[in-house]
Amino acid sequence: MKIYILSRGEKLYSTKRLVDAGLKRGHQMMVIDYMLLDIIIKNDKADFLYKGLPLDPPDAIIPRIGASKTFYGSAIVRHFEAMKVFSSAKSQSIVRSRDKLRSMQIMAGNNVPVPVTAFAADPAQIKSIIKQVGGPPIVIKLLEGTQGKGVVLAETINAAKSALDAFYGLKANFLVQEFIKEAGGKDIRVFIIDGKVIGSMMRTGTMGEFRSNLHQGGVAEKIKLSKQEKEVAIQAAKALGLAVAGVDLLQSARGPLVMEVNSSPGLEGIEHATKKDIADTIIAYIEGAMETKLLKRLPVKKLDI
Repeated sequence: MKIYILSRGEKLYSTKRLVDAGLKRGHQMMVIDYMLLDIIIKNDKADFLYKGLPLDPPDAIIPRIGASKTFYGSAIVRHFEAMKVFSSAKSQSIVRSRDKLRSMQIMAGNNVPVPVTAFAADPAQIKSIIKQVGGPPIVIKLLEGTQGKGVVLAETINAAKSALDAFYGLKANFLVQEFIKEAGGKDIRVFIIDGKVIGSMMRTGTMGEFRSNLHQGGVAEKIKLSKQEKEVAIQAAKALGLAVAGVDLLQSARGPLVMEVNSSPGLEGIEHATKKDIADTIIAYIEGAMETKLLKRLPVKKLDI
């Protein structure tokens, strides 16, 4: 197969691992900077130009779309889909997972347990919002933040009011969520591929840091999930329509809560923590999906009896 990895950097760990895994399994692998792709729409077909030259469609793509490039990146994935190219992450699912409010609405609508979350446009509702999420403390998140950026913990009522006033003043879109104290600055990243748990790790924030993201200096170690944690993580990925996903869980007094679902989960932390070849499993999933897709296209012969 010819597989394109839509990534902004060939030297990124996840990108390199996927290229190596694909090559080992006998596939043609090519890294495409999706921001250098031009979409061409004609009456009878869809095309791409890459760095000004026509680009032949591959058999499959693996989107590694950065959060700040979601709009353009998802449009590129959608165009490949229009060309009947298989994608390991559907464009609609990428968009849904990147919008924190939309993803919370979808998961709650599918009975996936999530932290109590509030969203309001009127600054006059600050006191009501804080009360609804059981704070202070409260967690304030920008709708399109990633890797722990754009996340604030307000520990007192005055700090909460000041932070919310500041966000409203900047006309930023944000969520307010309950603070899960018993999580203790830890969360669980569960790696899902094709409806199965492939690996999981506990991430712990640095001293005094409530965010556990590895990009914020957190550390990770392998963890064995409970049956409920596995079920919740699988349910969350399914609700958002993601075959490959990183589901972030918080351990609360009322059971696991889904904090976020990542459509382009990094491989470095999970591979190092679990010692598993996650990249190889992703390529194997694509092979299986492509085989199923091919079988569906084959004509069914009727037997004369």
